[in-house]
Amino acid sequence: MSGIRGKGGTDGSGARGGGLLVAGTTSDAGKSVVTAGICRWLARKGVSVAPFKAQNMSLNSFVTREGAEIGRAQAMQAAAARVEPSALMNPVLLKPGSDRSSQVVLLGKPVGELSARGYFGRSGPAANPPSDADSPGRTRSLGREALLGTVTECLEELRRTHDAVICEGAGSPAEINLRRTDIVNMGLARAAGLPVVVVGDIDRGGVFASFFGTTALLSAADQRHVAAYLVNKFRGDVSLLEPGLDMLRDLTGRPTVGVLPFAHGLGIDEEDGLRVSLRGTVRESVVAPPYGADVLRIAVAAVPLMSNFTDVDALAAEPGVVVRFVDRPEELADADLVVLPGTRGTVRALEWLRERGLADAIARRAAEGRPVLGVCGGFQVLGERIEDKIESKAGTVAGLGLLPVRVRFAAEKTLARPVGEALGERVEGYEIHHGVAELLDGAEEPFLDGCRVGSVWGTHWHGSLESDGFRRAFLRRVAAAAGRAFVPAPDTRFGELREEQLDRLGDLIEEHADTDALLRLIEKGVPEGLPFVPPGAPGGTS
Repeated sequence: MSGIRGKGGTDGSGARGGGLLVAGTTSDAGKSVVTAGICRWLARKGVSVAPFKAQNMSLNSFVTREGAEIGRAQAMQAAAARVEPSALMNPVLLKPGSDRSSQVVLLGKPVGELSARGYFGRSGPAANPPSDADSPGRTRSLGREALLGTVTECLEELRRTHDAVICEGAGSPAEINLRRTDIVNMGLARAAGLPVVVVGDIDRGGVFASFFGTTALLSAADQRHVAAYLVNKFRGDVSLLEPGLDMLRDLTGRPTVGVLPFAHGLGIDEEDGLRVSLRGTVRESVVAPPYGADVLRIAVAAVPLMSNFTDVDALAAEPGVVVRFVDRPEELADADLVVLPGTRGTVRALEWLRERGLADAIARRAAEGRPVLGVCGGFQVLGERIEDKIESKAGTVAGLGLLPVRVRFAAEKTLARPVGEALGERVEGYEIHHGVAELLDGAEEPFLDGCRVGSVWGTHWHGSLESDGFRRAFLRRVAAAAGRAFVPAPDTRFGELREEQLDRLGDLIEEHADTDALLRLIEKGVPEGLPFVPPGAPGGTS
């Protein structure tokens, strides 16, 4: 470990820390988990380490203490590394607003909406990134060259201040249609001189073909950076896999530096998808016995462009709480609490709720005094009126009318880390929204930045339910309104559960990966003499 310690800028010498890029044969191969695991393993060894993802596409985001928006996966990887998250760790964040366009967040601040063609085109349109002259990579263009300059400057800053930086790729490095504009996989590896470990999910099948094919589709210049493979989610006797690993090395000239076993609940905060990440992390689908006499059933409306659905992870971590995502009104019948989560399309979500009959079902629940919670976009749809010339450009739209709130969308996004009190308990949260809520007369009590009327609550605050005392107080109110003899467990501590999970990821790397080989790659960089695997990129792409 002495080879890494002191190599970064932490010794005041200005030296450059080591680096590694974790790529994957596919999306969801396990890049985020492996990156977090390596970060926690190194942090436990006393290495100053930071995570990095040049470009992330996700509707699950987080706000740093400086008010910058980054992907939640990078925030969790920072927690694994035991460092404070920053915009440097995720300089480009794409937040989909439709199948063909995304909001571009550059260095933590939104700079505009772009189509996929415009973003990945040969020359991106002009934009206005943050005005802070000290921001690394400040630029007025979203073209590939400018963005690559931005992300490499952010990475270099992290390498100047840390002993090691563990970078996460995106999708697959062999997406040959996007290689020309790539700034997150091989484009970054070549620009920053990083060795690459390719992760493959063997549980999907075809992992050897995926490793070989991924390598063989890369140009010779890209292949020079692919240093090793890592198998993820293996079930069974590793000795049965070893002949295949030997043949893979003979075919490609590259070793496999780990076979990670299949283990339930090893996910961290998801980038996208319908998974309750920490609930899966802590208990998978098995709900722990309730502390009181009853369980509590929570239904989360799976609205379009759902964002920060990780808000319900803290609920799912409670013994006796069952969380499920729903999209039909009949699925609300036995729910003790309905949650309307955040969304990048408030008006679209409102239309979806009405089209599916969920809006009427929620209104009936409210009239019957049965609990409903709206968070961020979910809070906005519960109000009386929405004025949106920014997100959907729909103008004035009637909300569900269950809370005395009017919402006006502002051009400037609110990014904040508020602290307050509700239900007699201290609460911490974070805000990410364009909608500005005006509270009207009729609220029975304030609720964080929102309000409560009867059994309907609404707030813009994400992450509030991670505050243990507040979560218990809220669940007691829900149980009383639902007529359930549910009692929150007094000893569930969400932060400790998260730390335990990150330690499990560190254990996975330490126990099942070739850590000496990983250290050599981080310290010494790209190995010499890696052979070319034909045929290479079609037409010599990059």
